[in-house]
Order: sequence, then C-alpha cells, then structure tokens
Amino acid sequence: MKKLLLLFLVLCGSLLCRAQEERVILGDERTSDYFPILKGKRIAIFSNHTGMAGNKHLLDLLLENKFNVVAIFSPEHGFRGDADAGEHVSSSVDSKTGVPILSLYDGKLGKPSETSMRKFDILIVDIQDVGLRFYTYYASMCRLMDACAEYNRKVLVLDRPNPNGHYVDGPILDMKYKSGVGWLPIPIV
Repeated sequence: MKKLLLLFLVLCGSLLCRAQEERVILGDERTSDYFPILKGKRIAIFSNHTGMAGNKHLLDLLLENKFNVVAIFSPEHGFRGDADAGEHVSSSVDSKTGVPILSLYDGKLGKPSETSMRKFDILIVDIQDVGLRFYTYYASMCRLMDACAEYNRKVLVLDRPNPNGHYVDGPILDMKYKSGVGWLPIPIV
C-alpha cells in the first residue's frame, strides 16, 4: 500500500511539474486559424507595444505575410507605448512600417471618425490588458467594437489571458459612473 501511495504521489508531482512547463498559446500565434479570414481584406489593428506574437509584433507578422494593413488604432500611451497616462496622442504614421496610426487619445471623443471606419474591412484586436476595471484598453476596445457594429465592420479579438484571472475582487461598477476608466459593470479586479 505504501508503494502505491508513493507511486501516486510521484505521478501527481510529475503531472504538476509538466503542467507548469506548458505555456499558453496566444491568439495571435494561431496564424493558421485566422490568416485565411484576412485574405483580400483591408485590415486595421488595435494594438500597442504589447501585441507581440512570439518575438514579433502582430503588425510586423501581418506585413511579412503580405496582408493589407491600412491602419493602426492606438490606445492610451500610443502605439509604441511611449506616451504618459492621459496624454493627448496625435495621429501619425508608424516610422517603422509607414502604416497610418489613428489615435483614440487625440483629445476628441475616443471614437473613430466615419472616414477612419471606412478605411478597413476587419479590425484585429491584440493588446494585453491588466485585468482591472479602471484600465483604459478594454474601454477603448468596447468603443471600437461599437463603431464596428455601427459601420458593419468585422472584429477579430486575438485573446490573451488575464494576468489576474485567478483573482476577482471589488465592487461592481455602478453604471451612473461609467467613464473611460470604468466602462462595464464588472468588479475592480
């Protein structure tokens, strides 16, 4: 009986060690699943410096594979992540790739213009959030999704795990306080 118990403990221990070695495969790394959807489409991305597919940014990955990326929607802190919190970020052109950057933090409504929305067929969202209600990335994504619904544009969310997914805490947002730092009726964490 002791040998069975010892064997059981060794097997459980090895399974736990193996589980810790396996890594999560992120949505942007599953190119065989979404590349076929993108063929022949004008693509916009909503991303920033966190949109890494392995050791490459999603933008670079798409351009290397000859996809027609026509615009980048940038969140708070800008596309390259170099703007301060709440800072107005002007629209520009990405110096590395030449793709136009359409800022959602240019001091206007945080919602893209009709002209911006007519530039693309599909929006790809690839951005790492921190799992907190008062973070602005998910609010920006929600506003973009609303605009895509209004202009009949498709949205592809390349999901990333919530780094705080093991922990949920705090009061649910009272929607009378809805703002750019509290968009949905969810807990703080």
